[in-house]
Amino acid sequence: MAERVEAWWARRQFSRGLDVPYEIGTYREAWAAYPALIRQYHPDLNAGITLTQIPPAADVLLLWQCEAGHLFAATPTEQRARPGRERRRSAWCPECALLAVPPRVQPAGKPTAKRPKPRRELCGKTPDLPVGEAFASDCAPKPASAVEAELRAELVARIVTTTGVNAVRVGRPFFDHVEVWPDILLPELRIAVEYDSIGRFGLEHLGTREDADRRKDRTLRAAHWEVVRIRTGRLEKLGPYDLQLSSLGKTGVDKLIDVFRDIRGPLLVDAYLT
Repeated sequence: MAERVEAWWARRQFSRGLDVPYEIGTYREAWAAYPALIRQYHPDLNAGITLTQIPPAADVLLLWQCEAGHLFAATPTEQRARPGRERRRSAWCPECALLAVPPRVQPAGKPTAKRPKPRRELCGKTPDLPVGEAFASDCAPKPASAVEAELRAELVARIVTTTGVNAVRVGRPFFDHVEVWPDILLPELRIAVEYDSIGRFGLEHLGTREDADRRKDRTLRAAHWEVVRIRTGRLEKLGPYDLQLSSLGKTGVDKLIDVFRDIRGPLLVDAYLT
């Protein structure tokens, strides 16, 4: 790591056991090929140490002064890459480099044109249906949870409902689609049921996944559906009708149907019970 010239000189005095570890003129020939650097280096800015006393390969920070009078710090290795070679602004003269490329000024009276954001391409497979219509989607993912399948079978056995649908047409994009795919759909009641667990590693339905769940619920409610989430594994409720259950079973399904009654009224819900 590069160090200040005073610290570097003191360390060299100690390691070589001399008050003057390098005599004046020791590296005159090595620096003779860089006349621009000889002009930029001033001993009075570097503890009285002349440039010819510093090895060109020394890892030491030196103060330099450009022709315009700007002071800047750089190592000999950085500076030797300047004349006739690729220039690096941080090691040449940063202020001169910035002044050489002035910032662009917008003409008065002309507002800066904003680039339009690229429009996200939506999936074209969603059928042209009224918002809120349930249908069978080719894009819906396959059910991945055995508990969801068990809950779906329990509800179908107790409620007369349309089967074979897995998506709801919505009025605004949800990611790349204008459809959403709840775990279970009850089209006659316009209620979607979601089963949420923390998963095998305890990370499901948390963080960004929870944000997506909330957005999904808002999108469904905007399409005049209600959402009931069964939250397990100490997951907090996201909506007003969510249930926190440790496990499913007959009692859990009974509680779910009671929530349906709270949403749509017992008269309508009980009409679909078997």
